[in-house]
Amino acid sequence: MKFSRKSRYGLSALIDLAVNSKTEQVSLCSIAKRNSISPQYLEQIFANLRRAGIVKSIKGSQGGYFLKGSPSEITVAQVLEALEGDYHIEAEKAPEDSSSPGVSVTIQTRVIDEINRKLDDVLQNVTLADLEQDYLENEAYNQNMYYI
Repeated sequence: MKFSRKSRYGLSALIDLAVNSKTEQVSLCSIAKRNSISPQYLEQIFANLRRAGIVKSIKGSQGGYFLKGSPSEITVAQVLEALEGDYHIEAEKAPEDSSSPGVSVTIQTRVIDEINRKLDDVLQNVTLADLEQDYLENEAYNQNMYYI
């Protein structure tokens, strides 16, 4: 499984939005600039997030985006599903001419199903609020670092 650039950019942009939209909506251009993401690519990402009900937009000169719900209610799993579709590893299928279909069943149950359960455990239990908190802690730590 590969964590796509689209997913990374989407999560980065949502962390930015969670941090910066406490009092007002945030423009896509400002998110793109702070995160070094192409504004056109970010528009595509936010179109998917809007369709999934994760963000809401306000049109106009003073428009922008804000989270539709609380960051504590938005899971990483929801974001990945909005951007990529199903994030699970596909089911193992035995070749039609296989003389031992039990091998495919064993791989499916002992490896693929277990990986998918662990993916769900992590992705459904990490929220945007968790990511926002970790980001803020990292930023505070980095601001206290002195370089010589």
